[in-house]
Amino acid sequence: MTVDRLELSAELAGDGARAGSADVAEYAMWLGDDALILAQQLGGWIARAPELEEDVALGNIALDLLGHARSLLHYAGSFDGRSEDDLAYWRDEPEFRCAWLFEQPNGDFAQTIARQLAASVFQFELYTALQASSDETLAAIAAKAVKEVDYHRDHAVQWTLRLAGGTEESRERMLRAVADVWPYVDELFRDEPLIDRLEGVAVRPSSLRAPFDAVIGAVFAEAGIETPAGFVSSGSGRRGSHSPTLGYVLAELQVLARRHPGASW
Repeated sequence: MTVDRLELSAELAGDGARAGSADVAEYAMWLGDDALILAQQLGGWIARAPELEEDVALGNIALDLLGHARSLLHYAGSFDGRSEDDLAYWRDEPEFRCAWLFEQPNGDFAQTIARQLAASVFQFELYTALQASSDETLAAIAAKAVKEVDYHRDHAVQWTLRLAGGTEESRERMLRAVADVWPYVDELFRDEPLIDRLEGVAVRPSSLRAPFDAVIGAVFAEAGIETPAGFVSSGSGRRGSHSPTLGYVLAELQVLARRHPGASW
């Protein structure tokens, strides 16, 4: 995360904490956990991507997401005195609020791109809408994040088209990846009771479905991909119920902090 974003979050946290509630903190953790877990996943591609340029690109996207996560978790923690590190390293699986899409394994490169396409299109629509939040801190974080997610979305779109329109094998892998990832998309648009309590503060997930489908529909039409239908995951990450993959992600993310508690670096 850049220094200016940290400073922005610190400056706004005071006003937001006075006006907010535990519900605002919970919502900030929804979004912060999505970004944190996806950043951790993408970091696994560094030095392993199919070309050197992608090592850099995916690493930069991961760093952007980590910056979003730090701002959001810093804000969430400001309500009860916890730091962003406390929330990242010292919560167990049931305390995380990320949706199952962000937890899905990297798989091959096509699998990561399919996950990234759904995630970045969703986050772009989310942060675009969140800029109008009555919570000044969330609105400010969204205004910064949406500019970076715009690049993430374009990167995922271009790779989707490239893989779907490439060799027979690359197309087959892209089609399989979309089919594997798409059951986890529906959870992103479910309206939990928390949203009702945060009218004017949070973005109603169901309101993002139409613009999400419009963008994805245009990409899939150009790529010659049919939107998968059928099985929909019953994932409820917003309530602390997670896929088996999250445990492995957290083990890697948290091992250093937990092995050396109180250390600084």
